Amino acid sequence: MNWKKYRKYPVMKMEKRNWPDNTIDKAPIWCSVDLRDGNQALPIPMSVEKKLKMFNLLTRLGFKEIEVAFPSASDTDFRFVRTLIEKGYLSDDVIIQVLTQSREHLIKRTMESVQGAKKAIIHLYNSTSEQQRRIVFKKDKREIIEIALEGTRLIKQLCRDCDADIRFEYSPESFTGTEMDFALEICEKVMNVWQPSPEKKAIINLPATVEMSTPNVYADQIEWFHNHISCRDSIILSLHTHNDRGTSVAATELGLLAGADRVEGTLFGNGERTGNVDIITLAMNLYSQGIDPGLNITDMDRIINVYEQCTGMQVHERHPYAGKLVFTAFSGSHQDAINKGYQYAREHKTEYWDIPYLPIDPSDIGRQYEAIIRINSQSGKGGVAFVMEHEFGYNLPKAMHPEFGKIIKKKSDSLGKELTPEEIFREFNKNYLEVKGPYRLVDYTISSRGDNVVVNAEISVNDKIETITGTGNGPISAFFDALKNRGISNHKFEAYEEHALSSGADAEAVAYIQLENGGGRSIFGVGKDRNTTTASFLAIICALNRAAISR
Repeated sequence: MNWKKYRKYPVMKMEKRNWPDNTIDKAPIWCSVDLRDGNQALPIPMSVEKKLKMFNLLTRLGFKEIEVAFPSASDTDFRFVRTLIEKGYLSDDVIIQVLTQSREHLIKRTMESVQGAKKAIIHLYNSTSEQQRRIVFKKDKREIIEIALEGTRLIKQLCRDCDADIRFEYSPESFTGTEMDFALEICEKVMNVWQPSPEKKAIINLPATVEMSTPNVYADQIEWFHNHISCRDSIILSLHTHNDRGTSVAATELGLLAGADRVEGTLFGNGERTGNVDIITLAMNLYSQGIDPGLNITDMDRIINVYEQCTGMQVHERHPYAGKLVFTAFSGSHQDAINKGYQYAREHKTEYWDIPYLPIDPSDIGRQYEAIIRINSQSGKGGVAFVMEHEFGYNLPKAMHPEFGKIIKKKSDSLGKELTPEEIFREFNKNYLEVKGPYRLVDYTISSRGDNVVVNAEISVNDKIETITGTGNGPISAFFDALKNRGISNHKFEAYEEHALSSGADAEAVAYIQLENGGGRSIFGVGKDRNTTTASFLAIICALNRAAISR
């Protein structure tokens, strides 16, 4: 790799920069460019029908500014703009934006496309970078400025005959490849022609058309421009970043810290080369910091579904916030921490979201809890316990986690695959609720004798019915005493827990019994029944059967 053929991007020389000390405390003005920048990057561009479906999604999400087309680029784009206007798809609070190069015939076609709209943004651009001036256009700075001014004058003239309320946007394309003083000069001269005011602001959009530097350099450029443009109170400063270096989200966030007001981007970052900035990620980043993102993204799966249908693209499984696996933990230590986080939140009724490894509550974007922890051979006891509780309502005692976790790990390892919740529950049934062994509870009665409880029970021992009797300070200890009197158990009674599996009159109870064999080895039994006493007796029988078959 010949790294010497590349040059470092020059850094800004600034005596003082303010953006590192700033914070973002509100959402920017969002402008979706999915239907233009995103669409032109697709192998098969969207049809009018698919563009309408995407447009409807964007309006439902709450976008108020949507760049819908490059009307002079194709008949499909032009027809789409006309369809939006003529078929009544535009609500009063949504502004369509259309893009045009600074060329006379393209501008005229663009202005023709928005006739009849109540309001529209005409987005004018021409390339200003040193590289494009030298290689592509072979023009000097003065000639490049004149291109921008001719387009601005023509749009202003045509606005007089246009029935739409026109807002104006100018982009010095490849801003990050343009000398800062020249970018400022051309924008100043364009604004001098357009004459924006604080009451009717123009948009100056500063694109990282190709991402060329670290995000902090882009922030320096934005802050420098923000401080030096003379008509700052009459413009909306907009960002439009691409992701060539994989840092467009960071660059945009730092650009907002540096003074920008507005962001152009696409859902999930679709766009030329490595894409535009991802508005979903930006919005969710704000949300995770307790800031209203200004977009309705509570049903992430529906957004993904429409996006994939319209674009033919797929959202990666590890895509921030949106991917199928981003809230999923396979690691045992992660699973244990998540499980303990949920228990802590439930016990302490915490005011703020505070779960390890989960930066946001997955349910906020329509994700279900069953996808948070998935079990394979790398998983741990806490993850298995989480699945049992959140999927099936079984709150396994903490001391039981290692025992059942080991069973599931062994099963996953032997199969060489991830286990579904249903497969985990089948193992639970097989090893506890339906375990086969020499003992079976047939029937029992409970009576009182002074301060003690007496249990008379019928049990099956190797298919032979026997009657046993025991006493204790409660039904469980009395039943356990009866088993010891018969010589069935030499275990020590270690612990007992129970809980309801559901609410209501028909709710079942589940009981967990921990026995210890005298040599320090514990074994658990589980029983389930509508009667809590029966459930506890079944749990003891389960533990004895498991001990018997493990010998």
